[in-house]
Amino acid sequence: MKKIFTYCLLVCFWAVATQHSWAQQTKPRNGVAEPREGLYAFTHATLWLDYRTKIEDATLLIRQGRIVAAGKKVSIPDQAVVIDLGGKHVYPSFIDLYSHYGMPKVEEKPWRSGPQMESSKQGAYYWNEAVRAEQEAASMFVNKEQEAESLKKAGFGAVLTHYPDGIVRGSGALVSLAGQSEEHSTLLKERASTHFAFQRGSSRQDYPTSLMGMVALIRQVYYDADWYAKNQDPNKEHNLTLEAFIRQRSLPAIFEVEHRLQALTADKIGDEFGVQYIIKGAGDEYMRIEELKRTGATFILPLNFPKPYDVSDPADAQLVTLAQMKHWELAPSNAARLAQAGIPFVFTAAGLDKAEDLIAQVQKAIEAGLSPEEALNALTYRPARLLGMENELGVLKPGAWANFLITSGNIFDKETVIYENWVQGKRYVLLDMKLKPIAGKYELEIEGNKLSLTVEGKPHAPQMSLRAEGDTVDTKVNVQRQGDLLSLHFTLGSENSSKLYRLTGWVKDKNLEGKGQNSEGKWFEWTARYQGEVEKKEEKTDKKAEQKQKEETTGEVIYPFVAYGRPQLPPQETVLIKDAVVWTNEAEGIIQEGDVLIQNGKIAAVGKDLKAPKGAKVIDASGKHLTPGIIDEHSHIALFSVNEAGQAISAEVRMADAINSEDVNIYRQLAGGVTAAQLLHGSANPIGGQSAIVKLRWGMSPAQMLIEGADGFIKFALGENVKQSNWGDAYRVRFPQTRMGVEQVMVDAFTRALQYAKEKEEAAKSKGKKVVRTDLELETLLEILNKKRFITCHSYVASEITMLMRVAERFGFRVNTFTHILEGYKVADKMKAHAAGASTFSDWWAYKNEVKDAIPYNAAIMHKVGLTVAINSDDAEMGRRLNQEAAKVVKYGGVSEEDALKMVTLNPAKLLHLDQRMGSIKVGKDADLVIWSDHPLSIYAKAEKTFVDGRLMYDIDEDKRLQQYVAKERARLIQKMIEAKNGGAATQKAGHRPHKDFHCEDLEENFLDF
Repeated sequence: MKKIFTYCLLVCFWAVATQHSWAQQTKPRNGVAEPREGLYAFTHATLWLDYRTKIEDATLLIRQGRIVAAGKKVSIPDQAVVIDLGGKHVYPSFIDLYSHYGMPKVEEKPWRSGPQMESSKQGAYYWNEAVRAEQEAASMFVNKEQEAESLKKAGFGAVLTHYPDGIVRGSGALVSLAGQSEEHSTLLKERASTHFAFQRGSSRQDYPTSLMGMVALIRQVYYDADWYAKNQDPNKEHNLTLEAFIRQRSLPAIFEVEHRLQALTADKIGDEFGVQYIIKGAGDEYMRIEELKRTGATFILPLNFPKPYDVSDPADAQLVTLAQMKHWELAPSNAARLAQAGIPFVFTAAGLDKAEDLIAQVQKAIEAGLSPEEALNALTYRPARLLGMENELGVLKPGAWANFLITSGNIFDKETVIYENWVQGKRYVLLDMKLKPIAGKYELEIEGNKLSLTVEGKPHAPQMSLRAEGDTVDTKVNVQRQGDLLSLHFTLGSENSSKLYRLTGWVKDKNLEGKGQNSEGKWFEWTARYQGEVEKKEEKTDKKAEQKQKEETTGEVIYPFVAYGRPQLPPQETVLIKDAVVWTNEAEGIIQEGDVLIQNGKIAAVGKDLKAPKGAKVIDASGKHLTPGIIDEHSHIALFSVNEAGQAISAEVRMADAINSEDVNIYRQLAGGVTAAQLLHGSANPIGGQSAIVKLRWGMSPAQMLIEGADGFIKFALGENVKQSNWGDAYRVRFPQTRMGVEQVMVDAFTRALQYAKEKEEAAKSKGKKVVRTDLELETLLEILNKKRFITCHSYVASEITMLMRVAERFGFRVNTFTHILEGYKVADKMKAHAAGASTFSDWWAYKNEVKDAIPYNAAIMHKVGLTVAINSDDAEMGRRLNQEAAKVVKYGGVSEEDALKMVTLNPAKLLHLDQRMGSIKVGKDADLVIWSDHPLSIYAKAEKTFVDGRLMYDIDEDKRLQQYVAKERARLIQKMIEAKNGGAATQKAGHRPHKDFHCEDLEENFLDF
């Protein structure tokens, strides 16, 4: 009965397999038809049915490109071609989810001499050329034999390919590497995925120019697609891009990022629109593993681990950052750390110099702690499952495609070779399976001399060495093997009397023999008689001890992953600071020999002779000064870009999308007593982007730096920068070009926002009959009109300052803060009537024409008129010396010391609507505090300890230890890289992309260290 059941089951499997292959074709045949069943039985094999299921001495039966049966008891039809594998291993072929195989090359368009505001693409497509959802890889795909050969040698049988052009890149196609001249049979899934990236690609359109602009554009595309799908207006526009985007919403979405912080940004977009992206990472995920785990994403991991830097020259070594050095050491452990954290991933060959290097790189990952089972899963089953193809690819089961590898042993053993890669039942021979292994010890007889010949390595690439009796050094033999034919040459003898020997021969049974010629031209016969196996070197070191030693000599992950990062974040502790000169900024004024208690990140008590709670740390601050943390109202540190300069209005962009939490300026400013900052958009636009208000939480992620519950702010700008009249004649295209044009841009923007609000009200009343397109730009302007978002305006000239106040009053809101405002002293009375605040420089002037009337008394005059005045930096270097900038107001304007300190503490807190939480030392406020070595307005004062939320984020004593750690770690890694170079490792040239400190007008992008 069992036999009958097995036979019926086998027949059913054949039916499943043949129904795919015998389907009618539309293409006519030229010549005589020669249908072959492709029926093969692979016997006596070790089958890996999936990444964790292995069967010894089993049979694999395939027919017409599909697997019919796999197991121990498989009936083999009479007509099957039987291939006895003799114990060799059979694995599912690999799958790569990030490939450009078969795609045309992305054509680079020439740069224009001036701006390109609108799309030049012909047809009913999206307004922005970087959005290309209509691209379909299936319609562009062409089999490319040479590319396919390289991938098949690496072990791949199928790849997910897409056209890598643009931010929204369209659909990817799952294709086989079978290499037929026809694409019909190799296209496995026409629309298998949809793709995104933070790269503009071939678009030469100005917008977007920045990371935050790209984020805003992707968000707008999602909103536009939702509106387009719901809009039933018969007269609506037809948009082929949005129609394609809507079709692709149900597909697996893959987002390429350039580093781990971009992965967090991409996931935030996905969360907003209910999309779980598969993230093609950069191999640095281990640096933010906890945050990335919370994304729930699967990662596509590259294996292009960095080469060691050539640091043999000490001057060159200085060009390599600590982050680069540590990443070189830790990158191979990336996959193992993700696996340990429970983060799913797959591997890609993308980024490798040669796809054939794939397995060698996976072996490095395994040496760094990854389990072979998890590695195999990442190359076979998991990528198939992500595409919904787990019954057809990545497994050896009936009905699946006959995509499999035949190997000499375990796929990840260093001695294992891949003999054949079968793709859709088509055989690709990589190495001859019948090739006899010749490794062993031989006695080589040549011209009457007997030598010891050692043969090691893989059968197809043997490595040989010779040693004469009495010698202590081996002679290397250059050898080539083709089948059973051998070609050898080597030199014997001393330096003064050496002979060159060239041998040709063959493998005969277990021996080697042939003919040769010496350097004198004399021919002779030679024989190498097999003596036995090569003795394996005894492992003298205990494996556990060896692993422990390896761990001890490998660096740790630090947060952030740059110099002055720490293995753990400083904890919130209970701390009593005693006997300090306490600058409260409250009614108590300055308390001599005062105490402040910190608990749970808050100020718990302020006074004299406070008692330390149990377990509290006590800091003796005798002779020192304690102030609230400095707050920088206008900063551009910790950002990947500062301007979205592609349009005159960029209200839709968010600086929170471009936070670089690993900018060393965060640490430097903590060393200057700064605890919070407003990260502002630049001044390239009349209406710029939404600001990010952050605490300087060094070591935390971008999202964790944001101040919870802070009001929303936005950057406006006036003057030279926004009208771009100094950019040259090629930039006369973008409106506005004059100062009066700037006013008109703002009036027009708010007028459109009011109309937009009216349309939304009408739509709400229509009960779904009318659909309004969500416009991120106008949504932001509505927030301003509804007093939910507040303006900080870059300004210089008095006439423009009054102009913006008139525009604001016309539309029923007020300008919260004028920043820079170097002519504020001229219009301080008007600003007071408008209820605007001021954030200015202490003594900057004469750096451009529109600041020619700047005076150092500006802040003092505005303060005496009754304005809330802050001193800001707009500069990374000045940002860590704001206490000294405040001191200048005392010098020039006679402002009291307490009021001067408030200009960098309480007043900016007021301008940012955060004075209920920070800016003064008061019970219940955030424990953002600085202990100074001297009077805080003195040029001799050093910030000795800086607390943020009760965490000791900077400590002058710890800083010394961190400097020592950096020096020691660099020395260790330099030595390790030199050893790697001396061991034969290929190196890369020392160097890195320098970090740029941004100012208002900068248009460049910043990068991480690698």
